[in-house]
Amino acid sequence: MATLTSLAPVPRLVAAPARRLRPALWHLGAVVLIWATSLFVLALWVSGAGVQSLLAVDGDTLTTLGRLTGLVSANLLLYQVLLMARVPVFERGFGRDAMTRLHRLVGFWSFWLLLAHLVLITVGYAITAHANVLVQAWDFIWDYPGMLLATAGTGLLILVVVTSMRRSRRRLRYESWHLLHLYGYLGVGLSIPHMLWTGADFTASVGATFYWWALWAVTAACVLWFRVAMPLIRSARHGLRVVDVRADGQDGIAVRVAGRDVHRLGARAGQFFIWRFLDGPGWTRGHPFSLAADPAGDELTIAARRVGDGTDRLAELRPGTRVMVEGPYGHMTGERRTGSRLLMLGAGAGVAPLVALLESEPYAPGEAILVTRDHSASHGLRRTEIDRLAVERGLVHYTLPGRRATSGTSWVPATHAQWDGAQLLQRIAGDLSLYDVYLCGPIPWMQSIRQDLRTAGVAAERIHSEAFAV
Repeated sequence: MATLTSLAPVPRLVAAPARRLRPALWHLGAVVLIWATSLFVLALWVSGAGVQSLLAVDGDTLTTLGRLTGLVSANLLLYQVLLMARVPVFERGFGRDAMTRLHRLVGFWSFWLLLAHLVLITVGYAITAHANVLVQAWDFIWDYPGMLLATAGTGLLILVVVTSMRRSRRRLRYESWHLLHLYGYLGVGLSIPHMLWTGADFTASVGATFYWWALWAVTAACVLWFRVAMPLIRSARHGLRVVDVRADGQDGIAVRVAGRDVHRLGARAGQFFIWRFLDGPGWTRGHPFSLAADPAGDELTIAARRVGDGTDRLAELRPGTRVMVEGPYGHMTGERRTGSRLLMLGAGAGVAPLVALLESEPYAPGEAILVTRDHSASHGLRRTEIDRLAVERGLVHYTLPGRRATSGTSWVPATHAQWDGAQLLQRIAGDLSLYDVYLCGPIPWMQSIRQDLRTAGVAAERIHSEAFAV
């Protein structure tokens, strides 16, 4: 077991410009695409006399605000779907971590703006027509094309939003929540027709009508291609099957999958796939698992803790079981690296992708440090592989087992509760300016470490992480 000692500095390795430029270009493309469509939405509202109506201070004022909130909500709903459609420009431009945060933020904003749109439009029309608000709402639902479908769609979106709130999420099994979450696609689909049939800003001109129809058609095509067709085609082409299942630590499972020309999937260490094992009922539910070994050959390896139905099912897999995958996804790869040294901090199953990175990335003996956090040493995943890396490549490995500290630094165990987090990281690694830091584990745990890293002076662009939770 390694002791906490400082390591002598080594010259900094500067990453190849092309290696660093690719992620920046993908990010620029994703941002430009979002801004372009958002500005177009604003232009539609302005061209439809939105500003003039806003200054009227009567029913038209509420109606035009309803139009604006409806346009913005429709645009956010579009991105709500696209962000989870695995479109390459967003996957590579933002990465899973940022996309997960955006998905949640965009989802709630689109929902609240949708409710504001319904209230403002209804009240605005009622004032203009000198009608009762409830009568006007009833008239909308029954007499306007597509409004019955939109009402049903709104109900489904309410279901998705309520079950996505953190308090509800904690009470639901992942599999149940995921199934309910898929109703969001149906809710969006039911809400679209009334926009394209009766919305003034959608039908104001041939150009506007074409734009919105084309945009939603492209979005639907992206979902069908990237979430359905491509996984089916690629999985069939590579003939993926389980070749080995074995225990990994006290409550972990490691699964090896092989097939034809698996290297052509283009997976890199640190990335993940959405996995479906065709072993019986329930195979349609996909689960994100990171690669636990360098995917340099024609095999893929995953490792997970047994914490629920999805992971318990891994232990029951048999060699020969067919496998379908979506991916690879994620940007927590060596492409993000700019320094010569590596500091890896993983908790629980988060250790697996860090081990894959340590197997694939170049570093000299003593230039890579792995810190693992588990309830006990026996719970640790990938220990055989970690020990091999320590012997063959000079990896420095520190373990932090034990119950969580109840005070002080929250990412360390109670045995180290007296340590200041930033000072402990400096004690472990020495000069942190020489390191790229990779984090993987529960979100609160990673947030605590990230805060201490920033306190210790580590630049934000040197801290790399990925999160799966929405």
